[in-house]
Amino acid sequence: MSGFVEKPEPIEVPGLVHLHTGKVRELYRNEAGDLVMVASDRISAYDWVLPTEIPDKGRILTQLSLWWFDRLSDLVPNHVLSTDLPAGAPADWEGRTLVCKNLRMIPVECVARGYLTGSGLAEYDETRTVCGLALPEGLTDGSELPAPIFTPATKAEVGEHDENVSYEEVARQVGADTAARLRQATLAVYSRGRDIARERGIILADTKFEFGFDGDTLVLADEVLTADSSRFWPADQWEPGRAQPSYDKQFVRDWLTSAESGWDRGSEQPPPALPQQVVDATRAKYVEAYERLTGTSWS
Repeated sequence: MSGFVEKPEPIEVPGLVHLHTGKVRELYRNEAGDLVMVASDRISAYDWVLPTEIPDKGRILTQLSLWWFDRLSDLVPNHVLSTDLPAGAPADWEGRTLVCKNLRMIPVECVARGYLTGSGLAEYDETRTVCGLALPEGLTDGSELPAPIFTPATKAEVGEHDENVSYEEVARQVGADTAARLRQATLAVYSRGRDIARERGIILADTKFEFGFDGDTLVLADEVLTADSSRFWPADQWEPGRAQPSYDKQFVRDWLTSAESGWDRGSEQPPPALPQQVVDATRAKYVEAYERLTGTSWS
C-alpha cells in the first residue's frame, strides 16, 4: 500500500479546471487551453506522499527549473509560456506557478546517468548492465561511468514505482524515431547540466526528464534538473564505494527508516509526520542546492 497519506483537496479558481493532483504538483487547464502547473511544498519518499510539507520547496523547484530552462533553450525548447499568476489565484501561488503549452506527452521517464548508484547500481551488481547496457567490471556505488547513458523508465501513477526498461522497449512503445530523439535530447541536456553543475562544485549523478510534442517539435516539460528530479552530490565529498552525501530528501529517507520514526517500510501503514529538525534540514539542502547552482541567494 502507498500513495497519499492525506490527499489534498484542490483549490478552486475561477476560469481554471482542475485536471490532476500529482505527488508534488497540481495541474489545471485555463480557458485558453493552456496548462497551469502549481508546485506544492509536498514531499514524497518510498512511494508515499508524506503528511508533512517542506516550506518553500515548491517555489525553489519552480525557480530552479526556470533558471535551467534559460540555459538549455538552445538545445531543446521548453513548455513555459508565462509565470504570471492567473486571475483569482491565491497569493500563495506566486513563484510556484507556470503557465505551459498543452503538449502531447510521451509516456517515458527519460533518465540519464553519469554515475552509478540507486536502481542502476542494484541492476549492475546482478548483471553488470543497466537497462540492458553493458558496463565495465569493477564499478561501485558512486563510480563515474565511461560516458553518460540513457536508461529510460516507465511512468508510474502516484503510489507506484517507475520501472527501468530497455531502449528497445521504448522504441517499441513510442516508435524508433521518437526513441532516438528522446535519447539524443536527454543526453544533450544531461551533459550541459553536468558541465554547468561541475563548474559550481556539484556532481550531477543522474536525472530524469519528461518530453512532449508540440506538433512535430520535441519539447522539454515539467521540472528540470532540480533536487527532486536529480541526484546532486557535493564534488569535494565525492568518494566512490559508498553512498554519497546529496542535495535532496536524504534526511527524510534516513529518518523514515530509522528506529526513531517507528515506521516499518514493509508494512501497509502510512509513514508518520516528520519532526521539525528533519523539515529544517531538508529545506536547507534544497536552498543550498539552489544557491550553489544559480549563484544567487534564496529569499
